[in-house]
Amino acid sequence: MVYASRFLRLEKIRMSGPDIHLMQKRLKELGYNPGVEDGIFGEQSEAALKAFQASRGLVVDGVVDPNTWLLLEPSSSIRLQNKREGQAWEQPRISIDVVKRRLTYTSGSFKKTYPVAVGKPQTPTPLGNWTIVQKTVNPGGPFGARWMRLSVPWGGYGIHGTNRPSSIGKAVSHGCVRMYNADVIELYDRTPLGTPVNIFGKANTGRVLSRGDQGSDVKEVQRMLRTLGYYRVKPDGKFGPKTEAAVIAFQRDNQLIADGIVGPYTHHALQKAYDLAINDVEP
Repeated sequence: MVYASRFLRLEKIRMSGPDIHLMQKRLKELGYNPGVEDGIFGEQSEAALKAFQASRGLVVDGVVDPNTWLLLEPSSSIRLQNKREGQAWEQPRISIDVVKRRLTYTSGSFKKTYPVAVGKPQTPTPLGNWTIVQKTVNPGGPFGARWMRLSVPWGGYGIHGTNRPSSIGKAVSHGCVRMYNADVIELYDRTPLGTPVNIFGKANTGRVLSRGDQGSDVKEVQRMLRTLGYYRVKPDGKFGPKTEAAVIAFQRDNQLIADGIVGPYTHHALQKAYDLAINDVEP
């Protein structure tokens, strides 16, 4: 299991979205020049990002991963600005059940539930209590008609629309919560900044994998290693000597402890390398 939203980076077909706009905004606030804050990851954004990574002692690869997000995040918390003087105002609440894949909005006596798509097992939607900290109209592409960013400090997670309505009701995202565009527009109009969001359900914590283990998680690791060129036989879900040798080779190439064990650091590095290799840019 890897808690990592999509990895932002320079691609031949430029990545775009509100998460990239936020990255550009934060880089500029911190004294780096990403160019125009247009939500498009171009060469100037990459140069600014690499300069930021170098100054913070991060791996200088021009990729926004959880470690980079944590240092980009502003330290100040958001303050509610929606209560009008002299008016009664009751703060709405959003709850998301990742098992049932349902989002429930509650405000006073009003309550409505919507179907959603959530993170796949390898990149799950982060459980916990968060708040809405950013809102964007018509972000487009895979973000659909609306975007509402969550206060998760290690990634660009949000509740948003989609250009893949068939994905709703499934666990397929990079951790974001997808909604039908008509539903997210309705929710967006009812949701002020600072709205609390509780995400709950079963957490796929993953397990440390080593020689002798078997299962679908082993098969997934083999599949990623095969795509990356380290594992050259058909994935079978059995962690044997060939899998161990492939893991060790990958670890050596990525400056990890080469012990042949797939723990959190190796799993994270695998997911990052795999996403870049298959050009996965979905939120």
